[in-house]
Amino acid sequence: MGQEVRSHIYQPADFQRFQQQLAVETRLLEQLIIQGACSERSPVAGFEIEAWLLDDEMRPAPCNAAYLSSFNNPLASAELAKFTIELNTPPAPLMDKALTRLNEDLLSTWQQADRHARNMQLQLLMIGTLPTLRQDDLHLGNMSDMNRYRALNEQVLKSRNKPIHLDIVGHEHLKIDHYDVMLEAAATSFQLHLQCPLSLTVHYYNASILASAPLVALCANAPFMFGNDLWHESRIPLFEQAVAAGGLGGAAYGPLWRVSFGSDFARHSIFECFAENLAHFPVLLPEYFVTEPENFQHLRLHNGTIWRWNRPLVGFDDNGTPHIRIEQRTPSAGPTVIDTIANAAFFYGLCQNLCEQLQTQRTLLPFAQAKDNFYQAARHGLETQIVWLNEQKQRLPQLLENELLPRAALGLQSLHINAADITLYLDIIRQRVASLQNGSTWQYRFMQKYPGDFVAMTRCYLDNQRRNRPVGEWDTP
Repeated sequence: MGQEVRSHIYQPADFQRFQQQLAVETRLLEQLIIQGACSERSPVAGFEIEAWLLDDEMRPAPCNAAYLSSFNNPLASAELAKFTIELNTPPAPLMDKALTRLNEDLLSTWQQADRHARNMQLQLLMIGTLPTLRQDDLHLGNMSDMNRYRALNEQVLKSRNKPIHLDIVGHEHLKIDHYDVMLEAAATSFQLHLQCPLSLTVHYYNASILASAPLVALCANAPFMFGNDLWHESRIPLFEQAVAAGGLGGAAYGPLWRVSFGSDFARHSIFECFAENLAHFPVLLPEYFVTEPENFQHLRLHNGTIWRWNRPLVGFDDNGTPHIRIEQRTPSAGPTVIDTIANAAFFYGLCQNLCEQLQTQRTLLPFAQAKDNFYQAARHGLETQIVWLNEQKQRLPQLLENELLPRAALGLQSLHINAADITLYLDIIRQRVASLQNGSTWQYRFMQKYPGDFVAMTRCYLDNQRRNRPVGEWDTP
């Protein structure tokens, strides 16, 4: 969720002052992009992964403050709910043994975090939606004690002027009202970051959008919510509706939503996304920073309240040069560390390959089709059919096997990733495709054998996760 703020109560003057600073910083960013003054560094990889704290009954344990205080690890931080945390990895140049380094870093951090949880009689779990979660767990008493979250809740509800209405039609139909943004805490994700050279940001951004459909299907791990069988990746409609505030002066259902697939590909410059942020989305968190415009504090905070499934971010290289990175937000958390790195390998490779093609071929697929592919893949997972670059509808498993996995391998080779790493991690994806088993399909298969026993399923899932075996190999007892 980004940086903390000092207050959660704001006056009209705060919004006006923030808007002025935001406009200044947005104009400055435009100038830097036009001048080519942002980083041209070769691709750099990084990611964040969210996880649940559970008790021995596999129920959410709202104690992240005590956990994080005693864990005392700078790579761990609080999420929206008191029963969720976020773990980060140091960024790594995307070359040579980068995948091995990312795997070692994440595995080390995860094992330390897991051991610490067990020492506190807790369980640590990474999964898209927690099968044992109940709606009455999602109340303000379980919101992490941070001003940012309280302010976000107040401003989202103020912009809507009515309860949050969740209406998801999947295999079953979930239709409920909720009275705060805590619904968002029902979903946890794996967020991939790709810092890219400024001159190629448009192509990497568009490539990430194209890659979203196969990626969300491969990584689907969120089929159940409040006991309902919904989409293979129910996080997608859940998050879009849990923060359903739009543009046009805050109209909740304006043409642009704060959580969405976006409005289009970038056409000429990645700045188009930041211009859209300024023009269409009212300020939610008008925190004032006494800082130079070159730090982009107001722009970065505002950008952090607009959750495109693919969004560009502004950061800084070690020498202080501003850079642009793409955040790919579609994958679920889990099921294991090794699956997570395999997902990253597939994304980085496919994105690189598509980026190279986009440099010589302006468009590969209409945006409307890429968007439709994404929602079909989120709803049906590996069972879906999508329209790919030849404009023909194809079953996703065959498309993955025949074209997308070879493309990912070529992309990783182009990045000079170690050949053994390419084989190791993409073979995990191949196995997942061959078995037609990701996190969601494993949960479905468990439920077929043990209908309604979400506690037993979560225990079994946790046991498999701790073995760090790829989900494509998991059995049901």
